Amino acid sequence: MPTVTVIHTATATTMITEAAALYRLLAWLSPSYPVGAFSHSNGLEWAVEAGDAATAEAVGDWIEDILRHGGGRQDALLFCATHAAALDGGEGLADIIELAAAFFPSAERRSESLSQGRAFVLATNAAWAPDTLLPAGDIAYPVAVALASARHGIACDMALTAYLHAFVANLVSAAVRLVPLGQTQGQRLLARLEPVVAEIADAATGADLDDLGGCAFLADIASMNHETQYTRLFRT
Repeated sequence: MPTVTVIHTATATTMITEAAALYRLLAWLSPSYPVGAFSHSNGLEWAVEAGDAATAEAVGDWIEDILRHGGGRQDALLFCATHAAALDGGEGLADIIELAAAFFPSAERRSESLSQGRAFVLATNAAWAPDTLLPAGDIAYPVAVALASARHGIACDMALTAYLHAFVANLVSAAVRLVPLGQTQGQRLLARLEPVVAEIADAATGADLDDLGGCAFLADIASMNHETQYTRLFRT
């Protein structure tokens, strides 16, 4: 694994205004932010082809399971641990970065998160304050966003909710194209999943890395099967 250089000198000491925090989160987690999220489906493409997520209701169930038991929950736990470590002077941060880069059930999921993490670091370092530089190297996407949020003084609960919304919105967008679903059905799914996002975000803020673990085996298998899927729109 490539070495990741962690910079300890750029920790936030005060929180910025809510308006400024909201602006930055909207920018970083917008579909227009150049992280390539649109090219990933988190294995959903295979699930649609296999018939496991062929309706709006089934897609909603699939995404909810990922949030509660799979990658969404794990991302949330890693996000909170990263944010806390960054505010604590970087204590344990290198270990969290290494753990997050290894904590994937498939090659595609690892590639998805690390590629978005690297792209996020490049864009954020280039466009935002130079005194909050993020580390280069293999850094998982939730870790990168959490670290940026902490170093910009954005509260963890607000940043995590925004991150999980973007996670869900990207999967819903993929489903709109894959199933296909109508745009209104996609928005209904986002509305349906709002309380689930709030629940996962709230639970993650009171958890720690000892709680890492998942039980979304079909989603993991979907990601593995997607690696050899014959016709694909998405990279993962």
